[in-house]
Amino acid sequence: MDNCYQTESTDFVSYKYLILEQNIKKDMDINNWHSELEYDQWLRLPVSGPRPSARYKHAAAVVDEKLYISGGSRNGRYLSDIQVFHLRSLAWSALKLKMETDADKVEENNLQEDFPATSGHNMIKWGNKLLILGGHSKNSSDVVAVRAIDLETHQCGVIKTSGKVPVARGGQSITLVGSRLIMFGGEDRSRHLLNDVHVLDLDTMTWDVVEATQTPPAPRFDHTAAVHAERYLLIFGGCSHSIFFNDLHILDLQTMEWSQPQIQGDLVIPRAGHAGTTIDENWYIVGGGDNKSGTPETLLFNMSKLGWSVLTSVKERDPLASEGLTVCSEFVNGEKHLIAFGGYNGRYNNEIFVMKPKRTDSTRPKIFQSPAAAAAAASVTAAYALAKSEKLEFIETDDSNFEGVRENNPVQDFSIEINAIREENKILESSVAEVKAENSRVREKIDDINGTYAELSKELHSVQGQLVVERSRCSKLEAQIAELQKRLETLQSIEDEVQQLRRQKSMVDRNMEMAAAQTQGSGGVWRWIAGTPNT
Repeated sequence: MDNCYQTESTDFVSYKYLILEQNIKKDMDINNWHSELEYDQWLRLPVSGPRPSARYKHAAAVVDEKLYISGGSRNGRYLSDIQVFHLRSLAWSALKLKMETDADKVEENNLQEDFPATSGHNMIKWGNKLLILGGHSKNSSDVVAVRAIDLETHQCGVIKTSGKVPVARGGQSITLVGSRLIMFGGEDRSRHLLNDVHVLDLDTMTWDVVEATQTPPAPRFDHTAAVHAERYLLIFGGCSHSIFFNDLHILDLQTMEWSQPQIQGDLVIPRAGHAGTTIDENWYIVGGGDNKSGTPETLLFNMSKLGWSVLTSVKERDPLASEGLTVCSEFVNGEKHLIAFGGYNGRYNNEIFVMKPKRTDSTRPKIFQSPAAAAAAASVTAAYALAKSEKLEFIETDDSNFEGVRENNPVQDFSIEINAIREENKILESSVAEVKAENSRVREKIDDINGTYAELSKELHSVQGQLVVERSRCSKLEAQIAELQKRLETLQSIEDEVQQLRRQKSMVDRNMEMAAAQTQGSGGVWRWIAGTPNT
């Protein structure tokens, strides 16, 4: 994909972020930044000391409150560095690797000994190691390479894999499910788009290909993937060489069947190059774009209820509205935080943003998502809580106290409580009625849409029938034209023959005239010799 973003002046951007960072440092307690975060709002963290090069299409993972960044791309050049951001000190440091010197392994895997400059790859934490898979590089092999970085010794090397090793690619998604890595899609070195599924068993380091049934997603790259309940692989968005997607597909990892379920909630625009991470049953999607503009909203997808919602939005040219950024989640002071880095939206970014997402109630059914149903739910909860509290009070009160309360007009107290419950019940019934009315309106709209669809289908069939008739007429006309062309060719040959016959007749006529003239001349001589006078 070619980027079509408008670029800003580098000096202006640097000055703008310098002023912003000074304001942040002035207003924020750096040692206690996490306590100043508001729920569901992004905050750019100030950075102490030098920071790494701005980039996009890098890989990232968080381990023990440290954000690890690997490779990426900048101005068409692949990067090979490993950088670490410390969430406690808000400072960057470079990770110096100790490369493997086993020449046999290097030669056997057809890979260079140094850590390669790579873009569009994935980084996964596995035990005390970071696994780096796939991606585009100038000196890559023909198959997907797996590299490992030991977080204790900083030793780095290639892990030999076996089985049905997938073809080398970049822009794929890789998701950890138990002790397996599930890889989907991507773009190979010949720019061929893929929609295959491969599984790497991390215990045996053996690859296998998944033969899934039903309709898979269209071939794509720069999408995101997540796993729900250790069973369902979700694929969202991405792009081909000409189309950007906003569809969501699910692969059942037990039955190996693809499906595309009906999705509820907010309308989601197509995007690629976005980033995603999960917390419990919530899938957070950040950034992405369509090569012309970045998407400013941060999305929340509830994987149990299959519903989209917009969590928050940023300005159009904000670094979070970028393609090729990364987002991870990590516990900070007992709460999960989202951590975003990098990306490109007309300029390359190297900012760190954090968000503290608000915990959501995962026990509510789908119907409680509408406003009317939410009011109904609140009424039920209040009525239930009131009844439960009264019941508990009765249990905890002994007989003597109960007699004392009885003397203080208990009938009136019960009547007030009953009336309150009745009012709650009325509110509940009203809310349920509103929900039913809303459902009825939705059904009417669906019926109207179905009716319109039926009419359009009839018109389409009619037009298709007319096209068939016109095609038949065209075929007949083409046949007639061909026949006429043959006849014209025949007429031309006949005309040529007639012309030739005319020329032959003309020659015969001239020969006859000459013969007649000669004959007449010969007769006069003989008459003169015989003495016969001319009459």
